[in-house]
Amino acid sequence: MEQSGTSTLLQGAVQDLASSVVSALRGGDHARAATPGVVDSDAGGIALAAVRVLGSDALLPSVLLGTPPDPDELAVFRKAVESFPPRADAAPTVLWSHWAMARTLRRLDPSSAAGEAEPGADWLDGASWQVLTHQLAVLAPLALPGEECAVTRAAGRRPVDVARGFVRAVRRRDWRQAAGAGRWLTLLDGVPTTLGLEAGLDFVELMGGQDPQVELQVRAARLLRAGAPV
Repeated sequence: MEQSGTSTLLQGAVQDLASSVVSALRGGDHARAATPGVVDSDAGGIALAAVRVLGSDALLPSVLLGTPPDPDELAVFRKAVESFPPRADAAPTVLWSHWAMARTLRRLDPSSAAGEAEPGADWLDGASWQVLTHQLAVLAPLALPGEECAVTRAAGRRPVDVARGFVRAVRRRDWRQAAGAGRWLTLLDGVPTTLGLEAGLDFVELMGGQDPQVELQVRAARLLRAGAPV
């Protein structure tokens, strides 16, 4: 029962944080990763875990819009990176998510000593288009212009497969996967013009936009299509 309650609290914290990021991307209040001064309490532990779940997108407004991160927000983000190192047997998506957070931390805080070797991405080359799309949606925070890595190169080699995965996710009403795939498609060359990505993103937002994590990815995709400064 206690574990279930903690899981519910974490899910709520992730949604709240995603809502804050969406608000900031829309030009509203600055996103806050956690309330300052609670990072050592139980509530602070949940906040740190929420940052880890959302990954580097927790600081997406600073990355996409070029706004300096709030010092308290940056401190919480740094602590989340330090508090949740991936295990040696962690899944590739966990390794890459942690790597992306460390890269974002170095970008926004050049004095940070957070340095991580880039994981491998060979598993994506042999993945079916369905699995590829699922994995890329999980790693949507890596979809940033000018930020090349092994995952972005793997995605760049298979734009048609990602487009097929986007359509499949929409048909399955998997709005989070569709939104994440749509974010990648905004950056890839060779996406079929018949896909109708703009209309597709509008539909994903209409149907799944009540979920802040869907809205975050759709908002990011639109900023990328508009040429957000990165």
